[in-house]
Amino acid sequence: MPQDSYLVGLIGSGIGPSLSPALHEREADRQGLRYVYRLIDIEVLGVGPEAVGDLVRAARDLGFDGLNITHPCKQLVIPHLDALAPGAEALGAVNTVVFQDGRAVGHNTDVTGFAASFARGLTDAPLERVVQLGAGGAGAAVAHALLTLGAGHVTVVDALPDRAGGLAASLNRHFGADRAAGAGLDALPSLLTGADGIVHATPTGMAAHPGLPFPAELLHPGLWVAEVVYRPLETELLRTARALGCATLDGGGMAVFQAADAFRLFTGREPDSTRMLADIAELAGAAGVRN
Repeated sequence: MPQDSYLVGLIGSGIGPSLSPALHEREADRQGLRYVYRLIDIEVLGVGPEAVGDLVRAARDLGFDGLNITHPCKQLVIPHLDALAPGAEALGAVNTVVFQDGRAVGHNTDVTGFAASFARGLTDAPLERVVQLGAGGAGAAVAHALLTLGAGHVTVVDALPDRAGGLAASLNRHFGADRAAGAGLDALPSLLTGADGIVHATPTGMAAHPGLPFPAELLHPGLWVAEVVYRPLETELLRTARALGCATLDGGGMAVFQAADAFRLFTGREPDSTRMLADIAELAGAAGVRN
């Protein structure tokens, strides 16, 4: 008899506002599943990120079917897993753990989530020269997705130039020499002048970090602008870019498609991403997910 009840969770820090429980549980309800999604917040538990291994073991022992993993545990969880899917291994980060036959297997649906969102929302956008702002965990996933989608060259810009350079070196090892480069913030004006598009992958624009990540005058109508932030769906960056005539992509699609991919891994069932896109638009308090 096929399984019809699931217990999953999210391990991370400060995850109280996460929309993942609602996204997963709503889709499960529509499919007639009993599905409980728990938050396992290390901040609330009073433990450090290094406790992720103990939490994964406890979840497995308690009968969880799987876990999502978020900041700051996506890299730290890897030594505590039995195996990695190729995408997670290439990225060096895990955001989904599936428990099966007593083993914990790590996956990364951030890469596939951004790729699916970009393909849907910025169809036929030019990808010869792409600038990405932010080289953190989300940035690494997005950069992998961009090069998987066929980007000619990605320049990663970060306030910490060494971090940008490290990510670029990793990308070049995986995708081939000269596909990526790293730069500091001072290079952004000249880079955007000749770029096809920019992906923003820092926390700026979130409800807790309002504002623009760079001066508005660096935008121009020939530039497409993609956002990773999804709360709010319309950040100040997207609003400013849209007013200039730029094609834009909000962060809602990445959030939905990574959740849909995780749901599929946990349950073996096909989620309805169209319904989930409507869910996130409602949950994030916006009129709709805009392309």
